[in-house]
Amino acid sequence: MPDLFAGKDSVAAMLIANARMYAVNTSVAATWRALLEWVIARAGVACEVIDYPPPLPLPGLWARADLGCVFMCGFPIAMAQPAPRILAAPVATPERYRGQPVYCTDIVVRADSSHRQLDDLFGGLFAYTTEDSQSGYQAPRRLLAAFANGHDGKLFASTVGPLVTPRRVVEAVLGGEADAGPLDSYFHDLLRRHEPALAAQLRVLVSTRMTPNPALVAAPTVPEEIARRLTDALRGVADAPELATVRADLLLQGFTAVEAEAYASLGDAARRVDATGYTRIA
Repeated sequence: MPDLFAGKDSVAAMLIANARMYAVNTSVAATWRALLEWVIARAGVACEVIDYPPPLPLPGLWARADLGCVFMCGFPIAMAQPAPRILAAPVATPERYRGQPVYCTDIVVRADSSHRQLDDLFGGLFAYTTEDSQSGYQAPRRLLAAFANGHDGKLFASTVGPLVTPRRVVEAVLGGEADAGPLDSYFHDLLRRHEPALAAQLRVLVSTRMTPNPALVAAPTVPEEIARRLTDALRGVADAPELATVRADLLLQGFTAVEAEAYASLGDAARRVDATGYTRIA
């Protein structure tokens, strides 16, 4: 049997890399491609940056055995069996993250909406991405669960989804399909930087607590040495002078290690919300 990780010239050894989760638009996608190609070259591994556009389901990407350096949401990381190899998580530059590999969910409404606080939304239409998304479902569910008992477990007239991507949540809110919806805060920050006119049409009603950022991961079968080289390359992003413009465009300080236990806490939190009886946003 050939050694699937024998060298860069082996087609069979080819792993994949992808940053769709934070590819806010085609220009930002190209910037992520440039960063990932730098990481791959620095690590010296056989890996190819691939396109995986919406509406292709992200769980299908995350299930692949050839994952080399792919962004994966924290809740699926917590629930995956076997668990992927966690390479590193991004540290974004906006002040609210305080130099830590964390993010939150911004619950957004239209800028001209009359809604001023969370309970103004009750009885309306609430959008979501997918139920296995931390930012697009599980974090807002945890936030909303505290209000559910006072409303017999039914907060909204209807939910709108699954919309799959944060951009579709934006479109649904601005198009009147939903009164509000959740945005991954780092995605939202990138939207503000690269599409300020669009972002200005939204207003944050409330944000959830901070949780570990989505991480770049490799498949559990990827050899430890390959994963280590990719992790080392990701850690090198922060200090590479040739990536200064890339880091600025991606609002990125760099990447850092995150322990698996940090993601396990997301599964624990979801189970605690389940125990309250608020098992779905409703």
